[in-house]
Amino acid sequence: MTLLSRAECRLRAHPLALDAGLAAGVLLCMLAGSFVDPHGAHGVSWSVRSPDPLSLLLMTLSAVALVFRRSAPMTVLALTGAASVAESVTGDPRAPVAMSAVIALFTVAASTDRHTTVRAGLLTMTVLTGAAMLAGPLPWYAQENLGILAWTGIGATAGDAVRSRRAVVQAIRDRAERAERTREEEARRRVAEERLRIARDLHDVVAHHIALVNVQAGVAAHVMDKRPDQAKEALAHVREASRSALNELRATVGLLRQSGDPEAPTEPAPGLDRLDDLAGTFRSAGLQVEVARTDHGTKLPAAVDLAAYRVIQEALTNVQKHAGSEAKAEVSVVRVGPNIEVTVLDDGRSDDGPPAAGGGHGLLGMRERVTALRGTLTTGPRYGGGFRVHAILPVKTRTATSGENA
Repeated sequence: MTLLSRAECRLRAHPLALDAGLAAGVLLCMLAGSFVDPHGAHGVSWSVRSPDPLSLLLMTLSAVALVFRRSAPMTVLALTGAASVAESVTGDPRAPVAMSAVIALFTVAASTDRHTTVRAGLLTMTVLTGAAMLAGPLPWYAQENLGILAWTGIGATAGDAVRSRRAVVQAIRDRAERAERTREEEARRRVAEERLRIARDLHDVVAHHIALVNVQAGVAAHVMDKRPDQAKEALAHVREASRSALNELRATVGLLRQSGDPEAPTEPAPGLDRLDDLAGTFRSAGLQVEVARTDHGTKLPAAVDLAAYRVIQEALTNVQKHAGSEAKAEVSVVRVGPNIEVTVLDDGRSDDGPPAAGGGHGLLGMRERVTALRGTLTTGPRYGGGFRVHAILPVKTRTATSGENA
């Protein structure tokens, strides 16, 4: 920081000292101006003469009033204006007391609104100029009288220009602060959305694979003594399900790594191309799953593909958990116009209740996924028993569409 910048900061920190210095400077200027003889034999000349005691008193009082121009601008304008009127009427030769009124008018214009500036400026200009022209010792057309008119107008105009510039600078600062707050809010919103997405992925992965592990472990425990071969097969399914769970958890948690961290996940997110594998894991756990698809050849955006896969995964997991071991599930994926429709039905042969009875976050997670893509999700019990999950997802999301148009 330069010496000038440090001095400016100190003066801004002590405005009263700055105003006191300004008042002293104005007083010196007025005292110096009182020695000027504008009507000398050879034009304007310096004459060694002492100002009148009343003029000296008025100059001092008006200069002292300027010390308080920031705290009470209208009062200071009234005091300096009164002193200027008194000097215009009584001073002969006249001392430049009106200089203090110009400074006070500048302060009023810089610290108030334009309407107040116009009123105060016109009133000050009219009173000072009228008093000098009508009641002063000089002719009404004298140069000093016209000078008062001009300087009061300049003071009001300059103060209004300073106020306008300050308003523009403050508006720019406010817009910058609002933009910064908006960026921070947008960043927080994105973090919250990403956190919810990761939470949904973790729930889907854990709920699906742990449900399969639980079923296969129960089968192994039940047939361990009588049918060891079937028990070994069930344990193999347990091992495969746990390995799949670990792989998906590693890929999901890997999203939390920083950009420079090593071993970032490279496996793509699951989609409908792995639907047969998904149905196979449930079939190996004893659930009867039938899959029907009429969407072959449809290229889905990654977000839609993942959401459709997770909806089917969560719906089948709920069937496995709540509909009983003898239940049968039907999965259909159909392309209907601009949408892809995913339906999962079960016959609910047991009395364990619908999937919603579990009280978990599965249905909520499905709904959040679908809603985030501007789709719709309907769930509820079927007439005659069972449960139905129906999701409608747009084939082209807003992001995908903008990417194609780019």
